[in-house]
Amino acid sequence: MRTQSHHRPPNAGHLGGPLTAVRNLGILAHVDAGKTTVTERILYITGATYKRGEVHEGTTVTDFDPQERDRGITIFAAAVSCVWDGHRINLIDTPGHVDFSDEVERSLRVLDGAVAVFDAVAGVEPQSESVWRRADRHGVPRIAFVNKLDRAGADLDTAVASIRDRLRVTPLVVQMPIGREGSFTGVVDLLRMRALVWADGRDGVEEGPVPEGLREEAARRRRALEEVVAELHPLALEEYCARPAVGAATLASALRDLTRTGEGVVVLCGSAYRNRGIEPLLDAVVAYLPSPLDVPAVHGAYDGAREERPADPAAPLAALVFKVTSAATGRLTYLRLYSGTMRKGDTVLDAGARRTERIARILRVQADRHTEVENAVAGDIVAVAGPKAARAGATLCAPGAPLVLEPPSAADPVVSVAVEPRRSTDADRLAAVLARLAEEDPSLVVRTDPETGQTLLSGMGELHLEVAVEKIRRDHGLELGVGRPRVAHRETVVRGVAGLLYRHVKQDGGAGQYAHVVLDVEPLEEARGFEFRSTVVGGRVPREYVRAVEDGCRDALAEGPLGGHPVTGLRVTLTDGATHPKDSSELAFRTAGRLALREALRACAMVLLEPVAEVTITVPDDAVGGVLGDLAARRGRVTGSTTRAGAAVVTATVPLAELFGYATRLRSRTQGRGAFTSRPAGYAPVPAR
Repeated sequence: MRTQSHHRPPNAGHLGGPLTAVRNLGILAHVDAGKTTVTERILYITGATYKRGEVHEGTTVTDFDPQERDRGITIFAAAVSCVWDGHRINLIDTPGHVDFSDEVERSLRVLDGAVAVFDAVAGVEPQSESVWRRADRHGVPRIAFVNKLDRAGADLDTAVASIRDRLRVTPLVVQMPIGREGSFTGVVDLLRMRALVWADGRDGVEEGPVPEGLREEAARRRRALEEVVAELHPLALEEYCARPAVGAATLASALRDLTRTGEGVVVLCGSAYRNRGIEPLLDAVVAYLPSPLDVPAVHGAYDGAREERPADPAAPLAALVFKVTSAATGRLTYLRLYSGTMRKGDTVLDAGARRTERIARILRVQADRHTEVENAVAGDIVAVAGPKAARAGATLCAPGAPLVLEPPSAADPVVSVAVEPRRSTDADRLAAVLARLAEEDPSLVVRTDPETGQTLLSGMGELHLEVAVEKIRRDHGLELGVGRPRVAHRETVVRGVAGLLYRHVKQDGGAGQYAHVVLDVEPLEEARGFEFRSTVVGGRVPREYVRAVEDGCRDALAEGPLGGHPVTGLRVTLTDGATHPKDSSELAFRTAGRLALREALRACAMVLLEPVAEVTITVPDDAVGGVLGDLAARRGRVTGSTTRAGAAVVTATVPLAELFGYATRLRSRTQGRGAFTSRPAGYAPVPAR
C-alpha cells in the first residue's frame, strides 16, 4: 500500500480564484449524528486547524458559544472556510435540534449544496427527515455521509435502506466498509476499485488494492451501482448497453449530474470521530456538488418588475442577509453574494427598507474568528461590519440597480414564556436586550400580553426559550423571572356561513366611508392556511377594493372569537358588494372586510387547535410498558413501534403542552437509559373537557 497524506498546510491554495472552484456547503443532520465532528475533521484535514476539536471536550471551532459547549449541541449556525484540492469550501455547520430549525432554514436559503450526515445505527431520524424536506423545498443538492460505522450495531446497508424508504430517494452507494463495528478500518472506493485504509494514531490514508476477501462483494456492489446509474442517466445507459459496463469517468460524470438534479443521492461512509472517510467525502464535495456557476441565476423584484442576476462579479451587486449577530466588537451581518462585487467602504442599498448602509469592513469568517479582506465577489459567504439596521432576510444591492431577493421564511413560534426583570430598574435594559435577540433570531417573537401587561417571549420550543433566557442572563447580567411555558393555540372553522352581508357606513362630517360586502366562509380541508377569492361580477366591487377587502380579512385573522388566538384553515369568498360614488375608498372596504369577517367568525362553528409533535422514543425493552402508559396519560397517540439494536423505538403524536419536562420524566422512568426526539407535526383539535 502507498500512503497519501491529505493534511494540507493552513495557507494551501488561494481563497480567491474562479467561481467554479467555490463550494458553498452546509452540514445537515439529526442531533447527535456527528455533524460538528464531521466539520471539525474537515477543518483539521484541510489545514484550517492544527488540532482536532472534540464536542465532548468543548474544544470545537464551530460550537464556540458557552451554551453550546456546556450542552454539547449546536445551537447557532456557524460559518467557516477551508481549502481542498484548490477549491475554497465555505461551510456552515447547522443545528440538529428541532428547536433551532429556523437557523437551518436561513442557512439552506444561501447554500448551493449540502452533506447530510446519518448515524449508521439509527439511520434516518426524525430531524434528519425534517431538514431533508427543507432542503428539497430550497432545491439544494445533497450527498449523504453515513457516520459512526465503528459503533456497535452499525450497518451501512440498513442505513441506506432507511434513506431509500424514509426519504423516498435513490441512494447511489459509492463505497463499502472494510471491517465491521469496532474493526472498521477503511472503505472500498467502488468507482476506482481501490481500498482506502486509515491507521489509528496516524494522519493520512493508505491506498491499495481491494483486499482479497472483499473483491467479489466489491464487484457485486460496483455492478449494482452501474445498473442503478444506467437506469437514471442516458449516457451511462448507452455505455452500459454497449459494453455492458460503465467506466469510472462516465460514472463520475453521471453521479455529478444526478446529484445536481436531485434524481439520486451519492452515499459515502466512515467514522468522523476516528478520522476515517473524511478525505473521500471532501473529494465527493468537490466532484459532485455544484459551484455558484452551476446553480440557476437568482431571481428578485423591485417595484413590481422581476429580474434575474447571474453569478457574475461584474454584474450589479445583490446579496442576501441570512444572519445577524451582536458581539463585543460590534454588529456583524452575514450575507451571501449572489452577483456583483462588494468592496470595503462601499455604500449599498437595503432594498426592502429603502435605506442605504455603509460597508466598513468585510470579514472572512472562521466561526468566532475573522480575517479582514478588501472585497467579496459573487458566490462568497462573508460577514460585514457597518450596516446598522439590516435584518435577516434583507437584500443589500447596488443603489443604482435595486433588487429585493426572496427572504428565508420564518416559522411561527409555538411556545411562550412570560419574562420580567427581578429589579424594576432593569425594565428598559431588558426591553433593549429582547429587541436585539429578536433581531438576531427572527424565530423569537417579543410581544406584550394585552390582558396582563406581561412581556411574552415566544419561540420554537422549550429548549429554544431556555437558551434565549440563559443568553440574557450570561451575556447581559440581567436577573429574570420566567413564567411556565405556554403553547400557542390557533382557532379554525369547522362549519362556515354563507351570504353574510355587512355594510360599513360612516358619516361624521366631510368625506364619509361606505362599503358593502357579502362574504362566504368555509373551512379548508387541512385546517391550516388562508385562501381568499372573489366571484363578484359586473364590476360591482372594483379590483382595488377587492384587494382591500382581502387585506381587511387578513387583519381579522389575528384574533378569533374563542379566545383571541390567530385563526387559520379557512377560505373566504367575496360574492357581492356595492360602492358609493363619493364615499367608497380602499380604507372603507378594508374596514368592512375586517369587521365582516369578525362577524362571520362569530356565526361559524369554531374549534380550538393546539400544536402537536411527532415524538420518537428509544427505550430498553423492559421499560416500554411504563413509557406507553405515560404517553397515554399525556394524551399521546402511538403510531408505531419497532426494535432496533436491542432497544424499542416508539413513535407517537403528543400535544406539545404535554411535553414540557418530559425529558426528565423519561430519564427517571428508564433509569437514565431512555432518550427522545420530537419535531412539529402541525395542529390538532383540543378535546372537549
